[in-house]
Amino acid sequence: MEKIGINPNVFLPMPVVLVGTVVGGRPNFMAAGWASRVNANPPMIAVGINRNHATHTGIIETGTFSVNIPHTGMVEKTDYCGLVSGKNTDKAGVFDLFSGALPGAPMIRACPLAMECRLVQTVDLPTNTLFIGEIVGAYADEDCLVDGRPDMERIDPLILTMPDNRYWRLGEYAGEAWGAGKRLKKGA
Repeated sequence: MEKIGINPNVFLPMPVVLVGTVVGGRPNFMAAGWASRVNANPPMIAVGINRNHATHTGIIETGTFSVNIPHTGMVEKTDYCGLVSGKNTDKAGVFDLFSGALPGAPMIRACPLAMECRLVQTVDLPTNTLFIGEIVGAYADEDCLVDGRPDMERIDPLILTMPDNRYWRLGEYAGEAWGAGKRLKKGA
């Protein structure tokens, strides 16, 4: 099939997370689609947040944040956290919260997976700041674990696609990472 040129502002499917921090002395959460693990040891995650958001200010002030993975049944509350600003709306009342070891990193009990992070680096981009945090604590619902590890099918995370601005579920299993391509290795 022939390739044709398209707008280079292409977005990949991405997980939707709820980033938590403290803003103005109260817990705040925002929906974010730009989140990714960026280091294995120590475990680190990055979130890209526009400088105009209250969450941006809270992370700078506290030096901590949380990354909460909502399940698909939380689509309404998750989307709400992306529609209203924490500058003038108390979004924490939408959730039952809990805390780990880090003050300033509130977490959401209904999310099957939540991580508390200590800010280790910021990268200034033209409109956003990339916040890189060390994951110092991770919490999962027991029924979402298999052999002590999070199972994505059980977590049932929300996936965001853009520019169509739609939420999705994970699809079918397609193969083992670091295994599916072994047959193509020379000498295998």
